[in-house]
Amino acid sequence: AAGRHLMRRAPVEARLWLAQRISAAVLALCVVVHLVTILFAVRGGLSAAEILGRTRHSVGWLSFYALFVVAVAIHAPLGLRMILREWQELKGEQIHITEAGREALRDDDK
Repeated sequence: AAGRHLMRRAPVEARLWLAQRISAAVLALCVVVHLVTILFAVRGGLSAAEILGRTRHSVGWLSFYALFVVAVAIHAPLGLRMILREWQELKGEQIHITEAGREALRDDDK
């Protein structure tokens, strides 16, 4: 029974791996765009207030930074999950039990 459950988890693990890789690619692009934009703006003599004034009502910049935040929200928890798994040397089902326990504790705090 445990073996079948682990086999069902394999596609989930593959999707999580893929989600982290895709979010990493999106983050890499977003970080480059963000840094280049800031570099050009600051070298052009713009202050933070001037930059905000130019970008405040831009749907394009709002969309870009929303994508940036979503990519971080996907990538960071998956990375922390892997770090936890490595540090605690958890294998297979143990990591899922640990995660379920944390979720149960989190639900109790609400």
